[in-house]
Amino acid sequence: MVITAKQEALVVNSWNEMKDDAPTFALKFFLRLFEIIPAAEKRFSFLRDSSLPLEKNPKLKAHAMGVFVMTCEAATQLRKTGKVDVGANTSVKHLASIHFKNGIADVHFEVLKFALLETIKEAVPYLWSEELKEAWSESYDHLVSAIKNEM
Repeated sequence: MVITAKQEALVVNSWNEMKDDAPTFALKFFLRLFEIIPAAEKRFSFLRDSSLPLEKNPKLKAHAMGVFVMTCEAATQLRKTGKVDVGANTSVKHLASIHFKNGIADVHFEVLKFALLETIKEAVPYLWSEELKEAWSESYDHLVSAIKNEM
């Protein structure tokens, strides 16, 4: 899997269009996941004992934003370094151990990808195209591949 310069530009340009309202779109992204797989909510330790509605949960908002940003940044990192780095505060190995411990399977990653793409389509309908879908898919797939390789 290689991300092209054009795919990177598509991801970055669409991200620039969304970033002012990124927290809203990031939350919608995860709420869509929970609509599709309601039981997925139980896989998030910070949601298990929370009485807050999902849309008001600050930990969910932060997590959703982190995943959204990581997916976008994966495109840029791949073009610059040829690999995915998830930032200074964590590692791919750490993400993998958390996902493994929580029983995250291929189907969960696929549903999350669907939720991501549907959210982007909703966020920037005027930019949406098969090329944009493929660019975000590649970026997400690289991030997930890095996590799965460590699982």
